[in-house]
Amino acid sequence: MNVHFIAIGGAAMHNLALALHNKGYRVTGSDDTIFEPSKSRLEAKGLLPDTFGWFPEKITKELDAVVLGMHAKADNLELLKAQELGLKVYSYPEFLYEQSKNKTRVVIAGSHGKTTITSMILHVMQYHDRDVDYMVGAQLEGFDVMVKLTEDADFMVLEGDEYLSSPIDRRPKIHLYKPNIALLSGIAWDHINVFPTFENYIEQFKIFVDSIVSGGSINYNEEDPEVKHVVEASDNTIRKIPYHTPEYTVENGQTLLATPEGDLPIEIFGKHNLNNLAGAKWICQHMGVDEDDFYEAIATFKGASKRLEKIAESKTSVVFKDFAHSPSKVQATTQAVKEQYQNRTLVACLELHTYSSLNAEFLKEYKGALDAADMAVVFYSPHAVEIKKLEEVTHEQIAEAFQRDDLIIYTNPEDFKNFLFSQNFSDKVLLLMSSGNYGGLDFEVVKRLIK
Repeated sequence: MNVHFIAIGGAAMHNLALALHNKGYRVTGSDDTIFEPSKSRLEAKGLLPDTFGWFPEKITKELDAVVLGMHAKADNLELLKAQELGLKVYSYPEFLYEQSKNKTRVVIAGSHGKTTITSMILHVMQYHDRDVDYMVGAQLEGFDVMVKLTEDADFMVLEGDEYLSSPIDRRPKIHLYKPNIALLSGIAWDHINVFPTFENYIEQFKIFVDSIVSGGSINYNEEDPEVKHVVEASDNTIRKIPYHTPEYTVENGQTLLATPEGDLPIEIFGKHNLNNLAGAKWICQHMGVDEDDFYEAIATFKGASKRLEKIAESKTSVVFKDFAHSPSKVQATTQAVKEQYQNRTLVACLELHTYSSLNAEFLKEYKGALDAADMAVVFYSPHAVEIKKLEEVTHEQIAEAFQRDDLIIYTNPEDFKNFLFSQNFSDKVLLLMSSGNYGGLDFEVVKRLIK
C-alpha cells in the first residue's frame, strides 16, 4: 500500500509514518520544516523528504491514501492536487480507525490523565508479554515508537485527544475512533480557541460517549461531576462502569497502594495518579489481565515522559518536570508533590504558554491552582502573547487570577533563570510545570541546582 503524508514531521504524524513503514507499507511525505527528534527518526528509516516544501508532483494516482496533518493548511498545494485527482484523504484519526476497524478498539479520553492511563495500560501489557497495537501521545520507557500497527494484535489502544482532526475536518479526534471499550477520566475546559464555551467543550464528550459501539462499555471517573453527568445521561446502549480513587497512604515519601494482599509500594504518587491507576486497572481487566497480575505489573510503572518526571534528586532536594498547564492539571500536580513531600518547601513554577493560558478571560480558571505550593512562581512571555495575536496580559491580571498575595511573576527569561539559581534548594522540592521551556531554560543546567 502506498501512503503519502502531508506534514510528515509532526509528533503524531511521523510516528504513524514509522508504524506504517514497519508494517511494510511504502511511505512518502512532505513538510516545510522538520525538527528533532522527528527529523533523525525519519532519516533513520529513509523517510525524510529530500527537500523541505510542498510538491504537487508527489501526488499521483498510484497513491492508495493521503494522510493530512494539522500543520498543513486547507490550501496546501499537495492537498489540492490530491482532491483534484479524487484520492482518498484521511485525517490522522481516520487513518488509525481504518487500521483498527477489525480490532477491539480501546479509547482513553478526557481533559487530563489520558496519556498516563494509556501508558499504564501499555506498561502492564508489555510486562505480561501481551501484544497490542497502540497510539500514545508521549515517548514511553521501554517502547521504541509511539504508534504500533500490526495485522495480528486483537486490541488497539488509542489515546483519545479532543483536539481537531485536520485542517479540513474540524471534528475532534475522539469522535472518529468508535471504541468498543472506552474510558473518560475528567472534563476541565481547554482548547478555548476551538471550544469557546465550557458547554461547547462538554458537548464533544457527549458525542464521544454516544460514539461507543452498541454493546460496548465505558469506565468513568465518578469523582468528576461533569464526567458523571455526561456518561450517566447518555442513552447509548453500553455498560457504564464507574471508578474512583483507591485507598493509599504516604509514608516517608513512599506511596503505598491498598490492595487485597496488603499495602503495595508504587513508583508514582498523587491522588490524580492513583485515580488514573484505578481507571487503568479496569481497562486491563477488560483486556484479560486479572487484578493480581495488574498489581504486579503496575508496581514497576514509573510514569509517562514529562508527566511528573523526576529529573534530579539528592538526599535533601528533588526536581520534577511536568507537562501540566491547564488549571486542573496544575492544581492536581502541585497538590500531589506537596502531599508526597510534606516536610519540604515546595517551589512551584508555572509557565503560561498555551493559547488558553494566555487568554485574559480564561486566566480566571487558575484561581487556587498554586495554593498547595509554599512558593509560587508564574512565568510568561509577552512575545508569546504577541505571536498568538492575543490581547496583552498584565501582571495585575495574573495576580488577580491566582488569588495569591505572595505570587512571584516573571516575564523575562533571564530574570526567571537568575531567580532559580539564587535559591538554596536544600530541603526543597522544585516543580517546573510547562508545555514550553521558560523562554529557553536548559533543563540539564537546572539539574546542577541539586547538590
